[in-house]
Amino acid sequence: MLRTLFTVGLIAMLGLVALKLVFGLLGPLVGLLFMLLGFAIRVVLIGAVIYFVIRVVSPATAERIERAIRG
Repeated sequence: MLRTLFTVGLIAMLGLVALKLVFGLLGPLVGLLFMLLGFAIRVVLIGAVIYFVIRVVSPATAERIERAIRG
């Protein structure tokens, strides 16, 4: 009975250590995800502005870009 009690305690302690490791690593990963998401949004917005300027200045070039992207 004492052995079972120690085994349960050991498993509980290992579980707590595992949770500490998982949640300790999860914080920086979430930060990295949001950083990459912010970068992707900036790239899309800058690309849209550049495409809009090309569309206004040179519609033929904008059509060539559309054909190149669509295939």
